[in-house]
Amino acid sequence: QVQLVESGGGLVQPGGTLRLSCTASGRIFSIFHMGWYRQGPGNERELVASITNSDRTNYADAVKGRFTISRGNAKDTVYLQMNNLKPEDTAVYFCQAVEYGAIIYWGQGTQVTVSS
Repeated sequence: QVQLVESGGGLVQPGGTLRLSCTASGRIFSIFHMGWYRQGPGNERELVASITNSDRTNYADAVKGRFTISRGNAKDTVYLQMNNLKPEDTAVYFCQAVEYGAIIYWGQGTQVTVSS
């Protein structure tokens, strides 16, 4: 089992920055892929960014050049640095971890609101 705990969400004005963190515990040695998803009001959950154990990254077109995903040295934490935030970035952001064997775990989500 893997447990995920997110932090760092909040209210920010357009153009502002936030940094989300997600810390994994439990069977972290079995995780090979982590990512951030988001779900806005009335929308389906969508991929924001992901990173593999070899630090290969992938970004949604809507956030390229503004968001950066990274992992901590211990590989048990994944970060999402969000710059130049826009109102359309408003959503609940979820951390995801994928374990060998394609077992998927989700965090509880953290709210990000971009508004003036």
